[in-house]
Order: sequence, then structure tokens, then C-alpha cells
Amino acid sequence: MSRTGQISLPKYELRVRRPGPYGGRYEIWQVPAAATPQVTSAVRIAGLRGRNLDLVEHRVLGRLARAGIKLGQGMDGKTFSYTLDEDLALSLGLLFRVLAPMRSRARMRAVADGVDAMRQEEAAYWLGMTMHRKHPRRVLTALRWLLTEPKR
Repeated sequence: MSRTGQISLPKYELRVRRPGPYGGRYEIWQVPAAATPQVTSAVRIAGLRGRNLDLVEHRVLGRLARAGIKLGQGMDGKTFSYTLDEDLALSLGLLFRVLAPMRSRARMRAVADGVDAMRQEEAAYWLGMTMHRKHPRRVLTALRWLLTEPKR
């Protein structure tokens, strides 16, 4: 607990860059906080851009709007940062990591639905596995297999 009696929590931020009217990049970063003394500088958790972002951007914007974050319209060529709570940051970080290398739109939708349906604890578990394992791509592949239906 901090001196004010409040519990110290890790801090996360969303960094949004829009190079023009279409396209852009969303990234989740963990920033230094009292709760995470091992984090001395900002650490990139995950990012998404291009066609993969286009497919799920409406979901991301909806979740951000429910959290009270409205992205501005006049963002061309600028980078903006928004503070996120831990639950939203973990969920979006996992979504960005698992979708980044995917190509199949149908499977991407199924994976995005699965990540959206996860509880905070489950999303934190999978994100931790993808960040702290020796072979994170294997963990991401396993998660993709679990969240998509097998071909019949």
C-alpha cells in the first residue's frame, strides 16, 4: 500500500498513431510504477496495425469508449497516449499479440471473439505465458488452436 492508503497498481498506456485518414498503429505499453520496480522504462506489451487492426478496430474502439476513452479525429501524423486500467490493457495486449501474425479473416474473428469472452484472470495468464516463455510463438499457436473451431 502507498502512503495515501491506496493499493499501488501497474500502469499501462495505449499509444495510438495514425499516419493518415486510413491505417494506423495501436500499441500497449507498461510504464514504470511503484507496483513494478523492475520496470524502469516503458516496455512494449503488444501492437497491431494494418489490415489486422482494420478487422478488429471497431471492437477496440468500443471497448475504449466503454472505458471512457474517445480517440480524436484530427490525429493525422501524431502519436497520442491514453492511460488504461490493468484489465483493459491485458485484454487488448493479448488480442494484439495473438492477431498480429494471422492472415485468415474467419479465424481472426473467432480468435477475437474468444479473447473478448475471456475473464481478466484468463487473459492475464495467457499474456504472461506469451511474454515470459522461452518460445512465445508456441503459446500463441496453442491459444489460436483453442479459440478456433477445427475444420470438419
